[in-house]
Amino acid sequence: MVARESVAAWRPRIPGVVEVFHAHFTEHAYPMHVHDAWTLLIVDDGAVRYDLDRREHGTPHDTVSLLPPQVPHNGSPATDHGFHKRVVYLDLTQLDESFIGPAVDGPDLADPLLRARVGRLHTALAHPGDALEAESRLALIAERLRGHLRPRLARPDAPRPPARGVAHTLRELLDARLDDGVTLEEAARLLHAHPTHLVRAFTAAFGIAPHQYVTSRRVARARRLLLAGRPVAEVATATGFYDQSHLTRHFKRHVGTTPGRFAQNPPTQLKPL
Repeated sequence: MVARESVAAWRPRIPGVVEVFHAHFTEHAYPMHVHDAWTLLIVDDGAVRYDLDRREHGTPHDTVSLLPPQVPHNGSPATDHGFHKRVVYLDLTQLDESFIGPAVDGPDLADPLLRARVGRLHTALAHPGDALEAESRLALIAERLRGHLRPRLARPDAPRPPARGVAHTLRELLDARLDDGVTLEEAARLLHAHPTHLVRAFTAAFGIAPHQYVTSRRVARARRLLLAGRPVAEVATATGFYDQSHLTRHFKRHVGTTPGRFAQNPPTQLKPL
């Protein structure tokens, strides 16, 4: 008998933690998307395969994966029986933007001590009364992550970041107009570029199409509002979706569950989908 897919998500009152997400997926495949937070991921059973910055990676159960913000990635089960994963999303107070490049170069960390510490952090995060323990464990984890990434910052052969161009300007426009949206025609007029050139330049620069970028950013914002207790219909309007069904369709594809089933308190067990 195939186990049912299940999820649990909540936002603990721990500085630096944006969201905690536990899931068991057997078939769900994440589309290409971005987060505005760091994704600190461990897999307890099975494995995940994913593409990050156009390179394929995998997450066996004994590694810790650190996926940087604003870098597109996807994900799908790498085994027939799927995977159980635990994720902590961390804001930039834990790791600043200077570590994004080094994390892209090597997101999967084979570090048994770090793996054990992340597991214990999840245990503390599931109990609201253990906030001090969670903060202490997170401080040690962030320090160890910086220790892994900092040597890569000084590599003499590290490639220089590409010069900013129309793709970066378009991304800034999409970010500024995330709520009300902007049409491709309007963007082309504002940026003095042909619409087709904008799409091609953006996709080449970031590995994700402009519409995929906007949708994933809106879903990420919807997650935060749902965890804050906002009603689904209100969240749909606040995050630029046409209506609740529009949000639900994209949310299920990106998160693996519906908005109504997404948010809950720290779980004693995963919630079936």
